[in-house]
Amino acid sequence: MPVSTTHAPREQLLLPRETPVQRRRVRAAWLFLTPMLLCLALVAAWPLMRTFWFSLTDANLAQTSDGSFVGLSNYLFHDGSNWSGILVDPQWWNAVRNTLHFTVVSVGLEVVLGLLVALLLNIKFTGRSLVRALILIPWAIPTIVSAKIWSWMLNDQFGIFNHLMLSVGLIDAPLAWTADADLSMWAVIIVDVWKTVPFVTLLMLAALQMLPSDCYEAARVDGIHPLKVFWRVTLPLLMPALLVAAIFRILDSLRVFDVIYVLTSNSSSTMSMSVYARQHLVEFQDVGYGSAASTLLFLVVAVIAMLYLYLGRRQMEVRS
Repeated sequence: MPVSTTHAPREQLLLPRETPVQRRRVRAAWLFLTPMLLCLALVAAWPLMRTFWFSLTDANLAQTSDGSFVGLSNYLFHDGSNWSGILVDPQWWNAVRNTLHFTVVSVGLEVVLGLLVALLLNIKFTGRSLVRALILIPWAIPTIVSAKIWSWMLNDQFGIFNHLMLSVGLIDAPLAWTADADLSMWAVIIVDVWKTVPFVTLLMLAALQMLPSDCYEAARVDGIHPLKVFWRVTLPLLMPALLVAAIFRILDSLRVFDVIYVLTSNSSSTMSMSVYARQHLVEFQDVGYGSAASTLLFLVVAVIAMLYLYLGRRQMEVRS
């Protein structure tokens, strides 16, 4: 019999047809997701579009409706002799550097310390449940409250940290932790790490509880060193949880405002992108310029988040 030379397209050979059950599941998924998407459109998409529109105007805080369209002048403008706009503002780029510095250092410390604390809390010992509950207290305290408490403890006149360091002879004079340009960023990082390490610990501890025990029993029988088991077994299995914890903390750190503003206000040594946007929007009452800074902050966060997720997915594919 002659063999037919017609062949089905490659896509039909590789992709099976969608069954009625699968179509019903897709419709059900969209049905359940629609209310959430509508809520997001109301509470997120509309304010974001409104902010972008304000960034294209010269509106001020007193009369936001009277602003006129100026295009991209708030971002970059050339009047024939000089450039102006947020993209050529040294304070904006200083805020970007401060935000990235804060994000890299704080998130790195939080992931490492959170993993170490989770490993300790995963060990069976007397009072473990109580310690697990107590470790969450810093995370449960509102950020404004914890930042204010730390501002009192770090005060150069009556702060307990300077008192203790002077008592043991570590310093000769009180340190202005939140006023000194060389110390203020580290003070902010310390407060943020103290506040959010319990969050990372909680995620890591939950992931540790889900790890299969047979791998560790086999390693114990074979006499493999615990450190080697950690690097070869525990850490690869924890990588998805680590990526989740890191991306959550990266997004929060890039948008940081409260802890920096409470501790150091508008200091240029710690000013973040959010503090910069708030300063122009509220103090200078320039809604157009402040909205342009907020829009750029959103773009920076979105680009870094998508890049991180892409690289994390590629790494997971390589590992699998």
